[in-house]
Amino acid sequence: MACPPTVNAKTPPANIDRSSSLDSAPQLIGQLNQDGIASLEENNTHSAPTLHSPPRSLKAALEAVASSRGGSIDTASETASEEDYDALKHDPTAFVRGGKGGGFLADSNGVQTPDAAINGRQHKDAKIPSSKSHPGSTRLKNIPVTLNKLKEPGRYVLTADDSSALSEILKMGMEREKDSAFPRRRSKFSDLVFTRQFTAFDRQNADAVKSPFHGFFTLFWLGIALFMMRVAAANWRQYGNILGTNEIMNLMFHRDVMVLGLSDGIMCAATGFGLILQKLIYHGLLSWNREGWVIQSLWEALYIFAILRWTLFREWPWTHTVFFVLHGLVMLMKQHSYAFYNGYLSEQYKLRATLQRKLKQLDSIVPVETPSASSSKIPPLATSYLDYQPTASGLNQRRQSQRSYSHGDEVSNIAQVAALLESGEPLDTDQIQTFERIIKWEIDALTADLKGKCTAGGNLYPNNLTITNHYEFIVLPTLVYELEYPRTESINWYYVAEKTVAVFGILGIMQMVAQSFIYPVVIRTIEMKEAGLTLQERLEAFPWILSDLIFPFMMEYMMSWYVIWECLLNLIAELTYFADRGFYADWWNSVSWDQFARDWNRPVHNFLLRHVYHSSISTLRVNKYTATLITFFLSACVHELVMWCLFKKLRGYLLFLQMMQLPLVRLSRSRWLKGKATLGNLLFWIGIFTGPSLLCSLYLII
Repeated sequence: MACPPTVNAKTPPANIDRSSSLDSAPQLIGQLNQDGIASLEENNTHSAPTLHSPPRSLKAALEAVASSRGGSIDTASETASEEDYDALKHDPTAFVRGGKGGGFLADSNGVQTPDAAINGRQHKDAKIPSSKSHPGSTRLKNIPVTLNKLKEPGRYVLTADDSSALSEILKMGMEREKDSAFPRRRSKFSDLVFTRQFTAFDRQNADAVKSPFHGFFTLFWLGIALFMMRVAAANWRQYGNILGTNEIMNLMFHRDVMVLGLSDGIMCAATGFGLILQKLIYHGLLSWNREGWVIQSLWEALYIFAILRWTLFREWPWTHTVFFVLHGLVMLMKQHSYAFYNGYLSEQYKLRATLQRKLKQLDSIVPVETPSASSSKIPPLATSYLDYQPTASGLNQRRQSQRSYSHGDEVSNIAQVAALLESGEPLDTDQIQTFERIIKWEIDALTADLKGKCTAGGNLYPNNLTITNHYEFIVLPTLVYELEYPRTESINWYYVAEKTVAVFGILGIMQMVAQSFIYPVVIRTIEMKEAGLTLQERLEAFPWILSDLIFPFMMEYMMSWYVIWECLLNLIAELTYFADRGFYADWWNSVSWDQFARDWNRPVHNFLLRHVYHSSISTLRVNKYTATLITFFLSACVHELVMWCLFKKLRGYLLFLQMMQLPLVRLSRSRWLKGKATLGNLLFWIGIFTGPSLLCSLYLII
């Protein structure tokens, strides 16, 4: 018997409205037994959840049942990932119909709904998946519950207005625990969901305009404008130029601008190697699982080596180097995602073709009237999952579950069926029908897997292996390849002009800050070295160098983030009809470094989540902690590579500081910091303030 679901609830005081007292009521945690008696105790370690954030353990119990039904819990609850590394906020059963692509769409309340139903628009082709694909997929509503305290300490009776719904939840949760057909492990490619959404500071985002902090956003830009006017006036007064001595601008454009542009175009065009390789694999000239992934990996190593070698050969200034190396890394990640996802689909495609041949072979078998002695020894096959229509994510998870829990001679159903067909053992009618059901289920599941998130058949594998599809992905503002993305209907050219002006305006601000406040400090450190000052003498000046760089570097950090993730990516998204503008989350509210790593750069995070973190778990068979370590280390190495290209020094400062985030993450989950959001956010901002300036100071002084 499986353990009953965990209950996390609050008890409202008597004679007080339940909805108004939730935040002040004590939080209780414990277990709900099958007889309806709850064993609870007061929990003082967690902050009180709001009405829009139900207690996690009760929420987890409800979501576990919802996932088995194919539905989801209302109130836009966040579904935590199995590895506690990411949080998906979307209902995977909400299909988008209409528009130029597939995906999901959130209404103004944050609830994932079909595209056609938003703002009262109801199209005849807007459909929600039927219960055949997700049995019992009706959306579960919130269930009001009442806890009556018993005489025994920590014992309560839980009752609900809808007792049948509560009983069904408990029953299905226990059945799911007992049913081995439901997997508990993700596939090597996590089920990322692309949805129509806007960035937090975009004027198209209604929530941004309605934010109680919108006035501070206006004040920030007003302060920046006045500050830049003051700097420009001082430069004009002293140098006769609002940009001052203007060394940085001269450095950027004095040579190799055309060569840089041509090199970047060749670098992007060279990504077509992945398409050629996948074409060869599809036609059977190569196999992805044998030599295909090896060839792709060698190509990626050669690709990044050529980028670095060309940068060093041209002896470009740091402005050219930053752009070319970072864009090269973006192209490298795009190639990796395109190749490995399509390589995975190629193996699924071949497996489906093999099963279709096995099905024809099964049709040609003449059943025996009486089972033979050998066929009677055929082990029983688990067939409970055959009652459910297969989905791509369900198939991947079930395969991973079978692979994870297989021991000795235990193999999957389909492998047993294939072995029995190859052995030529006589089969009776029931066995043939069972085998036929198993094979057809696997074929349907593989078809769903090959379809991915497509709402139409145009991009099904291998139809997606075209030049248009490949290079369209190359220019889209995402690093994770999918067969289809949610798309917008048209381009707002006024919005394009607005973002274009914002990009160049912020780049101008960054240039003025760097010229006025950072460049003089850099020149001073160079003069210290040229004057022959010892390391000890330079270290004595280190605190002053650091203090001079803290505020300008903080401003450059904020501006560079804003110009890339808010302005540039939104500009590219608008030009490419890309509807998912979730390029970042509210990282400024981070209370730990793992939250910051997830939220400040969502495209890179999604790439690392799918192709490093989850792939490490499924391929290397490591636990989630080791996978997290691998992910952080790889990210730190790439960042250190960029620093080497800039300073031509391999010091490891950035790698060390980034790896130090892991113990800081553990510290944030300790009893000293857990639940203390303000203190955690304060420590985070101290790190952001000091980190960039500390790194630059170390490279300049030592």
